[in-house]
Amino acid sequence: MIPPEGTLRIVILSGPICSGKSKLAQKLRERYSAKIIKTRDLIKQQLPNVRDEREALQKAGEKLDRSDGGAWVQNALSRFFEAEKQLSTPTGFYLIDSARIYGQIDAIRRGFGAAVHHVHLTAEESVLAARYKRRGTKTKEFSTYDEVKRSRTERNIEKLAAVADIVVGTDRCNADAVLVRATALLGLYSRATLQLVDVIIGGQYGSEGKGNIVGHIAPEYDLLVRVGGPNAGHKVFAEPEAEVYHHLPSGSGRAPNAHLVLGAGAVLYPKKILEEIAIHRIPAARLSIDPQAMVIEDEDRKLEKQLLAAISSTFQGVGAASARKIMGRGGKLAPAVRLAEDVDVLKPFIRRSQCPASAPVRQI
Repeated sequence: MIPPEGTLRIVILSGPICSGKSKLAQKLRERYSAKIIKTRDLIKQQLPNVRDEREALQKAGEKLDRSDGGAWVQNALSRFFEAEKQLSTPTGFYLIDSARIYGQIDAIRRGFGAAVHHVHLTAEESVLAARYKRRGTKTKEFSTYDEVKRSRTERNIEKLAAVADIVVGTDRCNADAVLVRATALLGLYSRATLQLVDVIIGGQYGSEGKGNIVGHIAPEYDLLVRVGGPNAGHKVFAEPEAEVYHHLPSGSGRAPNAHLVLGAGAVLYPKKILEEIAIHRIPAARLSIDPQAMVIEDEDRKLEKQLLAAISSTFQGVGAASARKIMGRGGKLAPAVRLAEDVDVLKPFIRRSQCPASAPVRQI
């Protein structure tokens, strides 16, 4: 999907040598027809006599940066648009490969505002060194990666990760995976005709970062669904302090317009979910709790403390309550099974767990 006609997208790449910037640039050109603007070419335009050697290009770039703090890249970009007859409001998809200091990025952001997206690629130094050893380019290179790092700019390049919109580690990713991660926030994937449901599943035993991932991408969605029970909770790092979600979807705070759903398979502890609703100020119209969701009783929590200490249970009563729901309702089991529809304090939120008629189709 090429960015819509009439819009401007500028992606700035940063990262150490051999972090994968050139491969990502090629993918963006192949997939989205991005026009690549190489800062090495801009250096040669400014300083035509510079030799096509790594060391000479490093020194030439540092000389230009000292002259105006890095603004020369933004100035060169403006001249590029002028040459393309885009004098007032530039449009198209452009890739800057690559920024080397904060001043370059800051100047481009000030010049083009929200059109700018900064991607920083990174990798372990041992991986970078191995890639550099195998590197084959037309530019005369240093003999070793250690010589590359003599440049002050190259030594400080990883500091740009702190100001990037997204940071992608390329150690264990192929080029296609890097492309997806780098462009996740650019809206390049069509939503016009496909009904999409994205599911996030942890691949370990917990604490993989699911909550933070959901919190990060939640603003892109209209419907947030949480399954399962409270357990230890999902922590989402936010300002002024981290948010913790035990029952609610982890993106509830970062996507204030999204509808929230706890389905029939959810397991709820009424006291805790009401506290969570109050803390995050969730209005009743925004949250749907399926009437068939299972209720955790105090006895369930006590039972798990007695029986499950050896397996490091969180003692929230999820397992005990789920077992009661599976084995029978009422009968000889004590306490009797209660569902969400049986709890008076939850009634303002009780409704079938289906997408509201007014909600668009993009869900997580």
